Amino acid sequence: MTLKGKTAIITGSNSGIGLGIARELARAGADVVLNSFTDRPEDHALAQALGAEFGVAARYIRADMSKGADCRALIEAAGGCDILVNNAGIQHVAPLDQFPVDKWDAVIAINLTSAFHTTAAALPGMRARGWGRIINVASAHGLTASPYKAAYVAAKHGIVGLTKTVALETAREPITANAICPGYVLTPLVEAQIPDQMKTHGMGRDEVIEKVMLDRQPSKQFATVEQLGGTAVFLCSPAADQITGTTISVDGGWTAL
Repeated sequence: MTLKGKTAIITGSNSGIGLGIARELARAGADVVLNSFTDRPEDHALAQALGAEFGVAARYIRADMSKGADCRALIEAAGGCDILVNNAGIQHVAPLDQFPVDKWDAVIAINLTSAFHTTAAALPGMRARGWGRIINVASAHGLTASPYKAAYVAAKHGIVGLTKTVALETAREPITANAICPGYVLTPLVEAQIPDQMKTHGMGRDEVIEKVMLDRQPSKQFATVEQLGGTAVFLCSPAADQITGTTISVDGGWTAL
């Protein structure tokens, strides 16, 4: 399939899962807009390199996903949005009664409220063009919970609920809304945590991955950013025209437990 002629905006996409999804959408022919809260030369160079690699238009637009006005301005600045991937997210771990209020507010704003703003801004254009795909990157924590992650779990459950609502509101239109729910994904950030985990637990690399990091992931294998990107491309294909308002787990069996 080809996504030639479509423009995809991927929030939080200058590294990790967001960049992996952007690469696969570009590989499929979509023009892509990368985003994060920084505005460095290397951010723009990353977009230029991505465009050159896949022969698509690619650019970087700075927007702070903790600010509603920035979220909506991102959609406007892109000049068109056929595929919206709400991926931006942060994490904070603490017991509920010790959870800093500012961290709660930030996690909810970036992981959940940003998707409300970007989706609200993108829908009119999708309706005008007669086609749209909204893909929200949720998490296994959008379907289950873990202790000490109150804000993250609440936000990811919220994004699943938002996805369902958008799907129902667009059900009679050629627009779909779905959520991808990854388990542990091998990103540069996760890779960087492995040596510290090895030292903390006195284990080798393979053992700490299997017994600590992937304790709740039955496959005992990380998901990859390429797999998540491939799932996003599938959701943009004609085969997924009647897939809307649902979650697709890419979690090695985590939520089957």
